[in-house]
Amino acid sequence: MVMNAGRDGSQGDTVELEYRPTRADILTGVLVRERLRRLHVVRWGFTVLLGGAALLTIVAQGTLTVLTALVALCAALSWATPHLQARQVLRVVAGQGNHRTTVSESGSATETEHASLLQRWPVFRGYRETRDHVVLLGRDRSIQLVEVLPKRGLRSREDAERLLDLVGRHLPRV
Repeated sequence: MVMNAGRDGSQGDTVELEYRPTRADILTGVLVRERLRRLHVVRWGFTVLLGGAALLTIVAQGTLTVLTALVALCAALSWATPHLQARQVLRVVAGQGNHRTTVSESGSATETEHASLLQRWPVFRGYRETRDHVVLLGRDRSIQLVEVLPKRGLRSREDAERLLDLVGRHLPRV
């Protein structure tokens, strides 16, 4: 849903989104954050190392031992970490219901059934666009703040272009 704030009569002034967060939305934010911090290299390194060690042990011994199964489990958990994080975050935000986010010249304001949050532009370091989302990333070193704006919450493709234009005026693409 897109509405004009009516302050100066310009159409690109405010963009509104209405959506219910999904696990895919949150997973996108987690993966974008992981890529920006280059944690995906570490995660995949552990996954390949542990999975390879388990496979080599099975081939060398010709049998599956408890230790080999634990190493294989650690490889699977290493691969699944972003998915587990997304599921955990979804459990927290699912109770908030529908999100109504307004992106304007002052920042991003989100309202749910139980809470309101205003985040001004200086709290973000930049943004990344994916096929289905615009991800705003916090300024702190470890990027604890991630805001995911799903494009499905917009009314049209033009609204997505307006959203990107508005965000691009205030934040660099990272």
